[in-house]
Amino acid sequence: MRAIRVLIVDDSAVVRQTLSEVLSSDPEIQIMATAGDPLIAADRISREVPDVITLDVEMPRMDGLTFLRKLMSQYPIPVVICSSLAEKGSETIMRALDSGAVEIITKPRVGTQEYLRESKGLICDAVKAAYESRHKLRTSSEKPLMVQPKLSADVMLAKGTVNRAMAETTDKVVAIGASTGGTEALKVFLEALPPDAPAMVIVQHMPENFTAAFAKRLDGICQVSVKEAEDGDTVIRGRALIAPGNKHTLLKRSGARYYVEVKEGPLVSRHRPSVDVLFRSAARYAGKNALGIIMTGMGDDGAKGLLEMKEAGAITLGQDEASCVVYGMPKEAVKLGAVDHVYPLENLAGAMLRMAKTPL
Repeated sequence: MRAIRVLIVDDSAVVRQTLSEVLSSDPEIQIMATAGDPLIAADRISREVPDVITLDVEMPRMDGLTFLRKLMSQYPIPVVICSSLAEKGSETIMRALDSGAVEIITKPRVGTQEYLRESKGLICDAVKAAYESRHKLRTSSEKPLMVQPKLSADVMLAKGTVNRAMAETTDKVVAIGASTGGTEALKVFLEALPPDAPAMVIVQHMPENFTAAFAKRLDGICQVSVKEAEDGDTVIRGRALIAPGNKHTLLKRSGARYYVEVKEGPLVSRHRPSVDVLFRSAARYAGKNALGIIMTGMGDDGAKGLLEMKEAGAITLGQDEASCVVYGMPKEAVKLGAVDHVYPLENLAGAMLRMAKTPL
């Protein structure tokens, strides 16, 4: 099994040294290099691409978030933010997640060296989780190129037919999936909606414990109500439910009532929550009463699920390449023939409302 190669980017020599010691103590992790600022890091990456990058936010010559955005446009490498600015719900964290960071580690402003050493397990786990989120996992030392199976939505919900007795309802239910760049895209989309917009369930790839703050932030600026989904929450007009990090969220139906099921489960399409899981459940329980939207994001999570929604009679929309931070998920969905209509981000909300027959 080849070790995970890590590039450490931090302007503090003490932090670089301590992180190197901490990560090197794990036999599954190897320090590829360290860099004191983003420009040095960029030069190093041009010669050898790491598996994971740990990145500080406050640095000379170029701040970490600017570097992160530039990095994602050229090398979509998993990034772990390690910063004293990384507090839950902070604007810095939301911007970092929106720019493509996949894991967050908060380091204290004082006693940093001791904290990093005491948090060895947490830090190593964050690097491994970041690697898992973007890379094929090697699972055998005898066959180093063997990869962990990429699980489909089957592990959470068997593919089935739409219950035709449920096929006709007045209101549409909207299922939305997004990843890299999605936090800002969802903000633009949700801010454009009236207070009586169709019911929405959203999967945004985001680390555990940050989705509640993200939902609260959106709730304060949007006309629709926005909250982190809890098991059993009713899916109702004028409200958007955001899947909590590290748990799958499924759309279910009981009689005329739609609700969400929030549950544990394995990674699906290498994500948890998975867009594919949400979309499959929407295909099964809402059928042609659903409307699916796939937005900016790395990888292919949601592409197959959106096709299932389309095959079940749902209208499907995709964000266009020009307005995506990373044109991955929508691109894969288009390649599968899963997208009925493609729109730039600024037009998605209006298109959704028209197709759901909701006036602006």
